[in-house]
Amino acid sequence: MDYHKLAELLFPHIDKTPEDYRNEMYPQRQLPQGAVVDRFAPSPTGFLHIGGLYTALVNERMAHQTGGRIILRIEDTDKKREVEDGVSGIVEGLKSFGLEFDEGMMNQTEQKGDYGPYQQSRRAEIYQCFCKSLVEQGLAYPCFCSEEDLAEIRRRQESEKALPGYHSSYAKCRDLTYEQIAQNIQQGLPYVVRLRSPGKIGGRIKYKDVIRGEIEMDENVIDVVLLKTDGIPTYHFAHAVDDSLMGTTHVIRSDEWVSSVPLHLQLFYVLGLKPPKYAHISPIMKEDGGAKRKLSKRKDPEAAVSYFVDQGYPKEAVLEYLLGLANSGFEDWRKQNKEAPFWDYKLQLNKMSQSGALFDLVKLADVSAQVVSRFPAEKIAREAAEWAKTRNPALYQALSSDPDYAAAIFAIDRGGKNPRKDIRKWSDVADYVSYFYEALRQPGWDWPENVSKEDAAAILEQYAKVYDQQDDKNGWFDRLKSICQPLGFCPDVKAYKAEPSAYKGHVGDVSAVIRVAITGRRNSPDLWSIMALLGKERCLQRLEQAKKALAE
Repeated sequence: MDYHKLAELLFPHIDKTPEDYRNEMYPQRQLPQGAVVDRFAPSPTGFLHIGGLYTALVNERMAHQTGGRIILRIEDTDKKREVEDGVSGIVEGLKSFGLEFDEGMMNQTEQKGDYGPYQQSRRAEIYQCFCKSLVEQGLAYPCFCSEEDLAEIRRRQESEKALPGYHSSYAKCRDLTYEQIAQNIQQGLPYVVRLRSPGKIGGRIKYKDVIRGEIEMDENVIDVVLLKTDGIPTYHFAHAVDDSLMGTTHVIRSDEWVSSVPLHLQLFYVLGLKPPKYAHISPIMKEDGGAKRKLSKRKDPEAAVSYFVDQGYPKEAVLEYLLGLANSGFEDWRKQNKEAPFWDYKLQLNKMSQSGALFDLVKLADVSAQVVSRFPAEKIAREAAEWAKTRNPALYQALSSDPDYAAAIFAIDRGGKNPRKDIRKWSDVADYVSYFYEALRQPGWDWPENVSKEDAAAILEQYAKVYDQQDDKNGWFDRLKSICQPLGFCPDVKAYKAEPSAYKGHVGDVSAVIRVAITGRRNSPDLWSIMALLGKERCLQRLEQAKKALAE
């Protein structure tokens, strides 16, 4: 066989060589020693999965914490499964969580970087060039087998209990002559281009996975398809060419690809290219009926990253939680570095779980509450309003009508060693701020059970007489204590505990009645701060409204 002649027959339009691409169009990157170049390479076949965000985050951290580069490459060779605006959906999903990519697709059509195109469907001639080179070396050949032919091969292998797949003597087109190939092409028969695998049945390979350590597997013996009938590559072939040209040092991806490593290493070998290091991430799991299973796109709404956006989880909270899943040491680091940005943490691939991290919405809510508690009040007001803009018009109107007032609400009990943690996500904000806005306020009072209605009404009546908007916090509390004794309540909690039968209650109970009158609830941030922000007129109105409600 004259393989050069065959290559020209199959690829007459290809006039470049792999060296042209490697040396001229995709030069070697100039980066610091140890810098990681990796990629997040999703297919535009559906929504962005939380597992995809998890993988993207691990890739982003490894690249940026080493002074490297992360690429957003769209692997869209499977056009049958592609959804409309699939690229935009992925890009917007990632943007929602603030992940920054150095190169790649920025939206459905635009890209940035010097190593593109970053959409595999736009790189057909590159793959065909590398495939032509393999044909010239006798390492690839055209296959004209129909679906019926392949089905017959499978039946033979089943009856003969042979290794399934297109290989060795079952590879019908492996030894076609040039004349036979030329005749088939002249007749217009469709064909794919297959790898002529150098693997041997029974052969073994070893490789070191960065996460899983040394792995030994059967080497690949299958003559896999490199180019489909339309000249577009399979994922396996495309990723080898792309990762080499783009200077990828690490392929960090889901563990479902572990079984493909023998083929992928073989492809790098036959192409004469240096393979990247592989790191395979275990999937995010969910506890279901006492057992662990993968998060399901069909069963679990939290499988889609849009769920967290719609619920209003701050992006920082989701990413911090995912970092905790990636490295258990992150939680200890966070305790020691409470105010540091999460990207100061150095992620370690070899410390990642090999069995799959368990996703827990309750734990996420706790992490999110901690994260929000560290936010400045202005950031909470701004981001809550932005979230509400398309989801809660009434809340958006309230927060955006007076941004300074909104920020002042969230500033109450913020800062210090133990800031309040009432807000876990932006969808919690409407209830949290409701009593600060008449348009959001829900009528109703959750009166303390240990104070009678008559005593509660008397407390409100007397307090309205002494209340002074100008009081500082100490003066405000002194006035509270001043009405206690005449109403039968002890102004000192310790004194009450020493002789509880002598009083109806203590100053804390008096404060609780006023808190419910002002806010409608028993638990709230600092009451003096709330009343100062609401102002004298509204406070007196609410004291009167509550007193009338007690009389009904």
